[in-house]
Amino acid sequence: MNIQSLILACALALPVASWAEPPTPGQSMPTVVVQDQHGQTWRMAADTRLLLFAAGRKASNLAMEVLGQQPKGFLATRRALYLADMSKMPGFITRTFALPSLREQPFEVGVVLDAKRLADWPRQENAVTLIRLEAGRVVSVEYAASAESLRVALGLAP
Repeated sequence: MNIQSLILACALALPVASWAEPPTPGQSMPTVVVQDQHGQTWRMAADTRLLLFAAGRKASNLAMEVLGQQPKGFLATRRALYLADMSKMPGFITRTFALPSLREQPFEVGVVLDAKRLADWPRQENAVTLIRLEAGRVVSVEYAASAESLRVALGLAP
């Protein structure tokens, strides 16, 4: 492989390895490829309608409170995904407690461990960010700061 081919290959790989742009209503959903709690590749399916993004411990606890009560396949039936930013958690705690706990859940969780990766994504303190999608485009960005509002967003009785 010559140097020009190597440079081209690296340039083509950058969008996958780089930070994901923030989701903006009216725009295409940025590509996010991370690992799930089992170390497998996690990415959004083209038919995803709702992305739950927890950027912090309290938001994650809120998501787990609601999602942990649901049957296996619940998120899939709603074409929803869950993405957790665990980058602020100490690595020892993540490896020893958080990831093993997530592995027991009946749903897949995309795990972000690099603080810069989604640093510009919309978030509110102690709330789950709800990114609504249609055909791969961001329709709206909302926030659920209570179990009741998250249940309503997921189509559950409050």
